[in-house]
Amino acid sequence: MADYDLIIVGGGPAGLTAAIYAKRYMINLLVLTREVGGMAANAHKICNFPTYEEITGLEFMTKMQRQVENMGVPIEYQEVLEITKLPDNSGFSLITANKDYTAKKIIYTGGTEHQELNIAGEHELFGHGVSYCATCDAAFFKNKTVAVVGGSDAALTAALLLSEYAINVYIIYRKDKFMRAEPAWISLIEKSPKITTLFNEELISINGTKKVESITLKSGKVMQLDGVFIEIGSRPNIRLLQKLGIMHNNNYILTNQKGQTNISGFYAAGDVTNNDLKQIVTAASQGAVAAFTIYQELKKES
Repeated sequence: MADYDLIIVGGGPAGLTAAIYAKRYMINLLVLTREVGGMAANAHKICNFPTYEEITGLEFMTKMQRQVENMGVPIEYQEVLEITKLPDNSGFSLITANKDYTAKKIIYTGGTEHQELNIAGEHELFGHGVSYCATCDAAFFKNKTVAVVGGSDAALTAALLLSEYAINVYIIYRKDKFMRAEPAWISLIEKSPKITTLFNEELISINGTKKVESITLKSGKVMQLDGVFIEIGSRPNIRLLQKLGIMHNNNYILTNQKGQTNISGFYAAGDVTNNDLKQIVTAASQGAVAAFTIYQELKKES
C-alpha cells in the first residue's frame, strides 16, 4: 500500500493551492519541496492577483504557506531526486536524499528556473555583481549603476525595483521594442528618470576580476557599471521526470484541462506545463483543478 494517496512535488502557487484543495477533500497527502515559494516569492510586486492591489511575492507566498500549515498539511523540505512507477502500477516511488516515499497519485509543480546567458564572466562573477534575482540583491546596489538584461515583465519589474536603490539602471534588450511586457510596466519604465533602455543591443561579456566592473555590448560599446541582473526567461524543471516518459513540448509538460499527463495518475500544474499564460493566478487554478480531479478518481477507486 502506498504511503500517501497524493504527493505534491513543489511549493509554489500551484503546489500550495493544490494542497489547500486536497486537504479540504480529506485526501491523505504530503507536500515535498526544497523550499516554499518558487519563483513567485522573488516577485518585486504582484499587482494582478484578485484581492491584492499590491503585495510583494515573498509576502504573498508566506501568507499561502501559513494557510497550508494552519490547515494541517504536512510539508517536508526534501528535494525529490527521482520519480518512477511502482512495479505493480499502483502508484509512484519518490526518492530524496534522506527518504523514499510512495503515492497513488502525484501532482508535479516543479516550476521553472532562471535561464542563463552563458557568456564570458557570467558564472565567474555570479554573486559578485551578477545576479538573477533583483528582489534578493537590489539593496546591495544603492547609489551604484546596474544593467538589466531582458525585455519581459520580470526584466522591467526588476529595473523598477533597482531604480529605488541604484543611481542609473540600463535595460539591455535585443529587440527594437518591448514585445512581451505588459503596457502598464512599460509606461512606468518610460516615466522613470533613472532608467535608460538600450534597444537592439546584446550583452557579449561581463568584465571584472573580483567583481563586476564593466560589460561589453554587441555594438562594441563598453559600459562601466557595478552589477548585471539577468532576466531573459526561464526553463521548466523536468530533469527528474526522464524515466517516466512524460510527454512534453519544448520541455513544458503536456496536460489536458484536468491537469492529466500521458501517464495515468501523474498530474502537472503551474509554470512547468504547456499553459501559455505563466501567472500566479493560472498556476493556482491548475493546482485546484488537478486536486479536484484526483479527489474524483480516488472516490471511484475506493
